[in-house]
Amino acid sequence: MAKKIDNAPDEMSFLDHLEELRWHLIRSTLAVVIIGSVAFLMKDFIFDTVLFGPKKMDFPTYRLFCKIGTFLGIDSDFCADELPFTIQSRLMAGQFSAHIWTSIWAGFIVGFPYVLYEMWKFISPGLHAKERRHSRGFIFTASLLFFLGALFGYYVVAPLSINFLGSYQVSTEVTNEFDLASYVSTVRISVLACGLVFELPIIVYFLTKVGLVTPEILKKYRKISLVVILILSAVITPPDIVSQVVVAFPILILYQVSIFISKRVLKREKKKEAKMAAKRAKKS
Repeated sequence: MAKKIDNAPDEMSFLDHLEELRWHLIRSTLAVVIIGSVAFLMKDFIFDTVLFGPKKMDFPTYRLFCKIGTFLGIDSDFCADELPFTIQSRLMAGQFSAHIWTSIWAGFIVGFPYVLYEMWKFISPGLHAKERRHSRGFIFTASLLFFLGALFGYYVVAPLSINFLGSYQVSTEVTNEFDLASYVSTVRISVLACGLVFELPIIVYFLTKVGLVTPEILKKYRKISLVVILILSAVITPPDIVSQVVVAFPILILYQVSIFISKRVLKREKKKEAKMAAKRAKKS
């Protein structure tokens, strides 16, 4: 553990801070490795059930969209028997490498709350007591948002992307035979990207605290953000309105929630500044 410097017992030198950060990173890495080792031993579940789940047409997302299409009287690709592509490994160590890296990423995703806890333990001593009180529940809220985003990525973004890209053909002369690493990357990016996107309210909270973001800025760029969100939704989903709305809707909600959070934080900061100004006025 880092030692306090002699001339200022409540403060730490730069090297002491680096030492403290090193131990937090070591503990975070150990947690990821331990959880990843468990995931490594659960190979059949991780690959056959989790990773290759969106490849099977009995996946819950496909069944839901098939029922919606049937109810609306629309012919849907989600009602097909199987997706028209195969997965293969072209490298000698391709499958083993995919096994190792998938286990590591599984360790990070499952161990995200603990990693966040270690980072918070490093940052929190630099906050005032009131700031720490106002930040209670940070780890729980940030972890909840991350897992909600990860589930959204897995059950919505990943299957929609796989269904569209796996079925897309420029010609009947070309067959889709995807490399294992490419398929795993698609699922991983969908899960992690959505997990991080769902942290938007937390990010806006801290950016507002340091004065980099205001509700006015968020409102000013709301229309631009809407266009960007719709474009991203169009890129990662099949080319139909329903799928794009399904992906864009929760992100738009998060954006609106972020505006509300920014307002609350700014209001609280103004009250704090007013109290400080009143105290200084009394002293003078």
